[in-house]
Amino acid sequence: MACCVLQITGLIFGGVGMVGTLAATVMPQWRVSAYIGGNIVVFETVWEGLWMDCISQLGIRLQCKFYDSVLALPPLLEAFRALMCFAVILSIISFLMAIVGVKYTHRAKEDPQGISIFILAAGVAFLLTGILVLIPVSWTGGSIIRDFYDPKVPTSLKRELGAALYVGWVSAALLIAAGAMYCSF
Repeated sequence: MACCVLQITGLIFGGVGMVGTLAATVMPQWRVSAYIGGNIVVFETVWEGLWMDCISQLGIRLQCKFYDSVLALPPLLEAFRALMCFAVILSIISFLMAIVGVKYTHRAKEDPQGISIFILAAGVAFLLTGILVLIPVSWTGGSIIRDFYDPKVPTSLKRELGAALYVGWVSAALLIAAGAMYCSF
């Protein structure tokens, strides 16, 4: 019974982590404009994401623009895009393997080895997906914090941590927890 509860909990964590990974990938709020100094009148908020930049004017009007050229992007942004896309695909595959493993655990009492391979594969895939999400999200967070406290960076170019980074960190934690649950069988 405890095994079944742990499997269902891992499936829920993995599903929420999968949705969070997809959300963090498509959200434009990776970097958000920072308002520091004496200027407290703010007319525009700038969001920078993996796929587009957005400008919100007075919280009323939102304009988003996809990046013009893939070739003109910084190599780090291209790598983060690739890692997050691969993480989305791997999280979907992991979730489907976990569903198959959980669904057929009770039906195959005579061959528990075959099912435990599915559960173990899903666990390893969830762990790998969590690490793949954690790399670009933490790297971006670290560079934002480093630039924020760097006196050489102009105030207008300083950014704060956006909502997508927090979604990414929570998703990575849930995926790693789901992977740990499935690897414990």
